[in-house]
Amino acid sequence: MGIYLDYNATTPMRPEVLDAMKPYFDSRFGNASSTHSRGREAKRALEEARETIASALGAREKESVVFVSGGTEADNLAVKGAAWAARERGRHIVTSAVEHPAVISACQVLERQGFEVTYLPVDGEGLIDPEMTKGSLRIDTTVVSLMHANNETGVIFPISEIGQLARERGIVFHSDAVQAFGRLPVDVEAQGVTLLTLSGHKIYGPKGIGVICVRPGTRIVPQMHGGEQERGVRAGTANVAAAVGMACAAKLAIESMQTEHHRLGMLRDRLEAGILHRIAGTRRNGDRDRRLPNTSNISFQGVREDSLMVALDLEGVEVSAGAACASGSLEPSHVLHAMGRRPEIDGGGIRFSLGAGTTEAEIQSVLDLLPGVVERIRDAADLAHREPAPASHARSHLRAS
Repeated sequence: MGIYLDYNATTPMRPEVLDAMKPYFDSRFGNASSTHSRGREAKRALEEARETIASALGAREKESVVFVSGGTEADNLAVKGAAWAARERGRHIVTSAVEHPAVISACQVLERQGFEVTYLPVDGEGLIDPEMTKGSLRIDTTVVSLMHANNETGVIFPISEIGQLARERGIVFHSDAVQAFGRLPVDVEAQGVTLLTLSGHKIYGPKGIGVICVRPGTRIVPQMHGGEQERGVRAGTANVAAAVGMACAAKLAIESMQTEHHRLGMLRDRLEAGILHRIAGTRRNGDRDRRLPNTSNISFQGVREDSLMVALDLEGVEVSAGAACASGSLEPSHVLHAMGRRPEIDGGGIRFSLGAGTTEAEIQSVLDLLPGVVERIRDAADLAHREPAPASHARSHLRAS
């Protein structure tokens, strides 16, 4: 296998996580909603997983943790559910122009349903201004949704400051912490977060499981119907195996966070410094200091991101351009666009995201091969620009007699 540098898209499951899940695929297969012994056994496992994750998030009550199918569902439930629950008080929502597509799409749906949304800009480094956030709040603002760390650039938002602003005004504050959890300290009480969302597969856990952590007393309107699971907030049979796996992954992520933060930060800085030094026409996207330790987003002037991704893949290096959830789109990154980057001037942006399996040897290998790959793409593009357009067939200019 090649060199995997796309950990912000997904992560491999830790062996300990798989071991914790296996019994719930086999002997402990009960439905957590059933009242017989197998059902009660599954229910106990589900509640233990809930308690583990609540503790990892600094939540006061384990009941704050609601299991869903992943980060996208969690974001939709948070934004739409909170907006609809508070619609009698106001219909104004504040978010940013660089949120994950799950949040932006949810906001666009709400706009079509009569809500008003303010999309806060970011500066050229991808940072948001807390004072601008404060100035955007109105008497009818009911929800603020701002991510903890950006999935494309790794830039970190001032969550605690924004949480305090929202709490002082009685506004629901949702933060998408899918990329932040396990890489940065997350504490819903200390940071003033009303609704926080997570995804299992971003923390070396299983796919198909996510969490929304709801501050006690907060109302959200369910977006799925047909059952009273998860205290009526999210209908559907509980995925006990995945919940157990996510809890195990969350515990391990907290235990390794400090060590990995330092190790990955050093590897990321080495990779980034090498690229910027060895390859002309490159530019870092995102604030140098206020970002996740594992993430580097680089623009390569004169290079399309899809061309570079394919060329690197052929060399055995797996990276991405923008969010994995939007990678099928041909549109330029909305995050880099909001930061003022223009593909025709700055080139395509490539995200290198490191993780538990990343080694010094892999970083060196990428630095050794990347300059040659970029040079070949630029040479091919230059050649294409220099070649004259095919001459029109002479007879096309003749009129029939």
